[in-house]
Amino acid sequence: MSDLRDLYQELILDHTKKPRNFRKIEGVGSKADGHNPLCGDKLTVFLIVDGGIVTDISFIGSGCAISMASASMMTESLKGKTIAEAKTMFGRFHELLTGDFDGPRDPESLGKLVVFGGVKEFPVRVKCATLAWHTMNAILEHQEEPVSTE
Repeated sequence: MSDLRDLYQELILDHTKKPRNFRKIEGVGSKADGHNPLCGDKLTVFLIVDGGIVTDISFIGSGCAISMASASMMTESLKGKTIAEAKTMFGRFHELLTGDFDGPRDPESLGKLVVFGGVKEFPVRVKCATLAWHTMNAILEHQEEPVSTE
């Protein structure tokens, strides 16, 4: 189990040090801002949907290692997904961290995102891990106000 935990930590650290899709998308698309006042995480998620498919997603901002790694891995996971699949993944990820989701219970469908499962042991860090996801979901739900974890 220790080897698996070490592998998970390595994956999170890799995405923290070299976040994927860390850039601003100019022009066409939608964006939303998110803030976790407790930890100080602030980010903006950019999303382009074409024909109901997430064709591009990125983020900019700053935050703790969990927040940045979660945002990075989220962007990798959602590219090429339909809006419905993105919403389902949001729900499954949220369930992984909180146990609170009414949809299908299949954490294996999250792929590498299961590395965040241990975060639920640290309730304060759950907000860090879910900030990017709530911000992305705000775009899909057409919410105009900034997302806050408080």
